[in-house]
Amino acid sequence: MSTTTSSAPGAAPLAQDARTIGLVGLAHGTSHFFHMLLPPLFPWLISDFSLNYSQLGLLVSVFFVISGVGQALSGFLVDRVGARPVLFAALACFALAGLAAAWAPGYGGLLLAAALAGLGNAPFHPVDFTILNKRVSQPRLGHAFSVHGITGNLGWAAAPVFMAGLTTVTGSWRLACAGAALLAAFVLMAMVWHREALDDRQGRSARSAQPVASSTVAEHPMAFLKLPSVWLCFSFFFWTTCALSAIQSFASPALQSLYGLPLAVTSLVVTGYMLAGATGMVIGGFLVAKVERLERIIGVCLVGSGALLAVVGLGGLPGPGAVLVAALAGLGTGIAGPSRDMLIKRAAPPGATGRVYGTVYSGLDLGFAVAPPLLGLLMDRGAAAGIFHAAAFALVFAVVSATWVGTRVAASPRRAATA
Repeated sequence: MSTTTSSAPGAAPLAQDARTIGLVGLAHGTSHFFHMLLPPLFPWLISDFSLNYSQLGLLVSVFFVISGVGQALSGFLVDRVGARPVLFAALACFALAGLAAAWAPGYGGLLLAAALAGLGNAPFHPVDFTILNKRVSQPRLGHAFSVHGITGNLGWAAAPVFMAGLTTVTGSWRLACAGAALLAAFVLMAMVWHREALDDRQGRSARSAQPVASSTVAEHPMAFLKLPSVWLCFSFFFWTTCALSAIQSFASPALQSLYGLPLAVTSLVVTGYMLAGATGMVIGGFLVAKVERLERIIGVCLVGSGALLAVVGLGGLPGPGAVLVAALAGLGTGIAGPSRDMLIKRAAPPGATGRVYGTVYSGLDLGFAVAPPLLGLLMDRGAAAGIFHAAAFALVFAVVSATWVGTRVAASPRRAATA
């Protein structure tokens, strides 16, 4: 079989695939940006509304509870009505969330903004992976997953700079939230303008060369829930997200407490972690095509990241060195990202893309919903080192789940038949 994507049988033109990948990446980056609509503003919200870390953690939980429940349900919606209209509605919710935050009179208004942002975030992974799997040619899927992950990390990295930076320049966090609403509106307009490149009902399926047996059509829509691999993938996302939540929401104040660094320095750790993750995903996109047992990549990378975070939690590094080491931990999680997404694709039965991705990625939302209040309690009790140790242990548990998934996928008759 040829190794060049341009001559691969059934491959779409590169420009066509690149356009779809770029649009999906932009939308995915926007969704991750809105994960961080409120967390970068925590210092200002504490000052203006007299809030504590537990209350702020609850804002994050509201976002991800709504997103998690909605994500599991939206997978069915995407399979039924298509991904494109759901994408447009999600981006509109982000614009409304930014406006709600900008006009929030108190804590209740912030809860409303978190809820709207969570509703917008809910369908993104079923939407994104349905479009990519149906419109992007098979030889380019690994790179598509890599770009998808990179843009997500860039969205996470951009949000603290955008939100905190605009707040500092204008003196108003409300103007920063209004700016985020305007950003979502621009992205929505771009998606509508290029809507034909996002039409999953017209796209060429990456599985077009593999006919689906007639028995699959008659299978119950909920049958995929009986697959252990689906729930193991769900578990994997839960644990990796618990670790990520620790970095996004509390690494900056934890570093400030442990190492006595100013907030202006420690706030760079989230951006650094996400940029390192984006770099790792570029590497991971090439490894996907060359490694059969993807769980081995995941295991090595996540254990390495966990070890770096555990070292930071010991408190013995020089202050700037601690920020650098914590940020470098993102490299390992980034390299593992494309392998993770391809592993889920292999575990998914034909015809259930939206449902499987919706269910599996709701583990991400559950992790973000459960972890912040518990981590906030650690911060309120002065246990800043526990933030990094908890993240390290969570990554180890994720490795166990990924190893189990990889073993089951490698042993499945469907995988053996297509190998």
